[in-house]
Amino acid sequence: MSSQSEGNVVFLTGAAGFIGWATTRRLLTEGKTVIGVDNLNDYYDVRLKEHRLEDLKKRERFSFYRGDIENLEALRRVFEDTRPCAVINLAARAGVRYSIQNPQVYLSTNAQGTINLLEMMRKYDVKKMILASTSSLYAGQEMPFKEDLPVNRPISPYAASKKAAETLAYSYHYLFDLDITVLRYFTVYGPAGRPDMSIFRFIRWIDEGKELILYGDGSQTRDFTYVDDIAEGTVRALDLPGFEIINLGGNHPYKMLEAVSIIENLLGKKALVKNLPFQKTDVQATWADISKAGALLRWKPMVPLKEGLGKTVAWYQENKSWVEKIRIDLAV
Repeated sequence: MSSQSEGNVVFLTGAAGFIGWATTRRLLTEGKTVIGVDNLNDYYDVRLKEHRLEDLKKRERFSFYRGDIENLEALRRVFEDTRPCAVINLAARAGVRYSIQNPQVYLSTNAQGTINLLEMMRKYDVKKMILASTSSLYAGQEMPFKEDLPVNRPISPYAASKKAAETLAYSYHYLFDLDITVLRYFTVYGPAGRPDMSIFRFIRWIDEGKELILYGDGSQTRDFTYVDDIAEGTVRALDLPGFEIINLGGNHPYKMLEAVSIIENLLGKKALVKNLPFQKTDVQATWADISKAGALLRWKPMVPLKEGLGKTVAWYQENKSWVEKIRIDLAV
């Protein structure tokens, strides 16, 4: 064993990512030691990832390894050095639309990367994994989305790769008695969020007086969930035994135009909306049934959309000098 305290070391992948950053901060406040891994890929502007990582490196009990979960030998070295008690796998290729352009990398990261981690858990006797999954799996199902709905017809390579990761995780639970909690996240937003997501781009476009690209007429709804609420639910899942799939969502769908209106009021500016055809890979609405999260994790979202958007806009304004240079055109 390493000198780090047994039972207190969490191996967290995607540490420089949006949810990884928030979850790492939450773990550190609980006294955990976090071994963060991230390959800092350039799917979106690396400056945003570096901003989050610089914040984490200032904190005690955080160590960072730059590496890729697709590299089994690199993972082996980190597991050998750190001997974690749990794995939180937040590393993933994200973005539904981009997965159509480059499906191979989604499968290699989201599926192959997951099985690499599962193999390291088996080899080094790590019994607990939290696996990040997605509400995109529920496309076409009746709402609110419950975890026991059949999700065997994913409509994007991104969703398919996440379903593959879930299935692999179950097989390792069955074969090797690993405790695995799959968390299906719903439209996560907040400060330092991903620039390919709608909220980041809406704020920029409205503030800069540029056309706001909106697919469809804006009546489609999303179950927006504030990132700190997601981090709280993720950390609570560390103690859950067995194999479970659990939704983490805001439980309050909002129309996209409602989100636009709130941001307009916060910035004191009007949006110049440009409507484009609805995307085939998008879903008309998302809404999480979170009763299972309440029962098993004693979790519920605490930050309503108006408050969360207020915090997000405040972060944007405080960091505007460099945030306004971040690329936001990759998913348009």
